[in-house]
Amino acid sequence: MTDVGRLSGIWRFPVKSMQGEGLAAGVLTEHGLPGDRTWGVVDDATGKVLSAKREPRLLEATAFSADGSVRVRLPEGIVCPPGDDADKALSEWLERPVKLLRAVDHAASYEMNVDVIDDNSPVIELACPPGTYFDAAAVHLLTTASLRTMAEHRPESRWDIHRFRPTLLVDTGDTEGFPEDVWIGSELSVGGARLRVFAPTVRCRMTVHAQPGLPRDLEVAKAVNAQHEGNLGVYAVVVTPGRVAAGDAVTVG
Repeated sequence: MTDVGRLSGIWRFPVKSMQGEGLAAGVLTEHGLPGDRTWGVVDDATGKVLSAKREPRLLEATAFSADGSVRVRLPEGIVCPPGDDADKALSEWLERPVKLLRAVDHAASYEMNVDVIDDNSPVIELACPPGTYFDAAAVHLLTTASLRTMAEHRPESRWDIHRFRPTLLVDTGDTEGFPEDVWIGSELSVGGARLRVFAPTVRCRMTVHAQPGLPRDLEVAKAVNAQHEGNLGVYAVVVTPGRVAAGDAVTVG
């Protein structure tokens, strides 16, 4: 076993493409963190779940878990639990009829499949648990080294973690470059969980959109494309469920 760093951040995003919530600890299951990407804003006319790739205003709203369900805080400060009031508020805000739906309910209501998710392009179904709106996998890891390396290449941009929306941020200390690349094909132990890393994270245009505290920045995507073939971070599946917490050792092997 090789020690590669410490877990320094955990995030859950209850509604696809909205801001999420930082956690001090959580339990990683085969479906990822419970409640992660289990809700989405669905367009009534098309039956497609909206993504900030094409509807960047979603990044201005925040979703958080509450009472076993979810709440959405809109930019105006309105807090909506799921239901008719939330659907009305979201529809008025986005200027089109939409519904806030759980992925399992969306599948039942709209016969959901990969051809109707997201932005008119098929989702790459790598390791997406059923009943979720993940694009590729239930766990996305990113390292502090990768962010620091990109900041060195493009210091004019802000390489804030919120642009990249990982599940887990690993502090790799003084390591340089993109250390998570060498984890692909290996297993990681994080706290009580064990993960198998299987693919790089291909970055999309969501990273350039404005969001609270961050300006729109097209150079972010250009820099990632130029310096690392459009990839930043890695995807993983959960091999052994377990509790993870900030400060946990991360080991490979």
